[in-house]
Amino acid sequence: MNDPEFREDDVGVRSPLSRAMALLLAVTCGAAVANIYYAQPLLPVVSKALGVSEGAGGLIVTSSQIGYALSLALLVPLGDVLERRRLVSGLLALSAVALLGAAASPSLGALYASVALVGVTSAVAQIVVPMAASLAADHERGAVVGTVMSGLLIGIMLARTVAGVLAEFGDWRLVFVFAAGVMVVLAITLRLILPLVPPAAKTPYPWLLHSVVTLVRTESLLRRRMALAAVGMGGFTVLWTASSFLLAGPAYGYGPAIIGLFGLVGVVGAAAASVAGRLADRGRARQVTTGGLIVLMGSWGVLLFAGRGGPVGLSALMVGIVALNLAQQALLISHQSVLYRRIPHARSRVTTALMVSAFAGSTVTSALTAALYPLVGWSGVSALGAAIALIGLAIWSLELLRPSPAEPLADPSADENVLAARTSGARAYRTHAHANETAHA
Repeated sequence: MNDPEFREDDVGVRSPLSRAMALLLAVTCGAAVANIYYAQPLLPVVSKALGVSEGAGGLIVTSSQIGYALSLALLVPLGDVLERRRLVSGLLALSAVALLGAAASPSLGALYASVALVGVTSAVAQIVVPMAASLAADHERGAVVGTVMSGLLIGIMLARTVAGVLAEFGDWRLVFVFAAGVMVVLAITLRLILPLVPPAAKTPYPWLLHSVVTLVRTESLLRRRMALAAVGMGGFTVLWTASSFLLAGPAYGYGPAIIGLFGLVGVVGAAAASVAGRLADRGRARQVTTGGLIVLMGSWGVLLFAGRGGPVGLSALMVGIVALNLAQQALLISHQSVLYRRIPHARSRVTTALMVSAFAGSTVTSALTAALYPLVGWSGVSALGAAIALIGLAIWSLELLRPSPAEPLADPSADENVLAARTSGARAYRTHAHANETAHA
């Protein structure tokens, strides 16, 4: 067995991350985060099957996002202080158990609880992203993060397609059983293939969480990017929560399989991830952010016409989906690129702050959309999406007028003891790898 060479920020020189490993991590991210999106195209079907209103059914998505946001705050920081192969494979296994619980839920209340736990375990995707950034060499970090985030976006979009097809030809519960099987396969695969990834720091858990708060309080760049992440994910959630009701309603009258196929349209947005990552590697992350916000705003002008139905409405919906997904993905990559460069010693904690903000925005907007859609319809939620994008442009204008510091921040924990511990971890890994090679020689 030829284990990949150990790479850590403060030990030795990192070699480029293999394409196969980057793709495996991308698949893991996509499959894990898909778990909280399988329910979106199923909302009308689940609501009818359980005998509840569309508004109550829409809160299924909100429940999963609440669990996801809590996990981002409390679990993702552990990626900086625990061995990440064990952490990732363990969370994937727990996710499989939670998904089986969702499949067996006899009532809406039980389903709320199960999908909330699915949300908690699905945050493993946000442990994988900074782990990939740490494994990558400096010159390829933006491209690697872009590849992994492409997998994440494709997972979100394909989740809708897979869920719709399985529900159309089977049952909505089959969707969660299928997802559980995928988690089991990935947990075993990563446990066998992923190299040992020793922690980047040795910090007590309470101090670890406190350091996230400290970073948010002291870093204006982080605060502004957090606000923009909430805007981007908020608009993304408005679209995908409301579109299920629009497509199932009188304007189109589609079933879950056809509704799910619209996720394939959103896959086009995955192309933005690799392009945005390469531009970020060339120092153009700010231009990516500006362009992303402009496209985000414009997408809602197009999406407004989707409510008309017919060929015109359908064309507007497809163009709007592509534009909004391109914008959201480009924005997220630009946020991660500049923050990972600014705060290299705490990438998991930076991810925590960024994604907690993003999914707080997503949770609020999913609840607003579920409540508003029965009252104001598609035009009303389109106005909500445009208002959210306008807030993002206002925040970014402040950053353009008064730029935040962007140079790498010194690691406050990089004293001799911490460096010695990291070096010891590296030696232990090399010893383990050599033993494996000898055993398989």
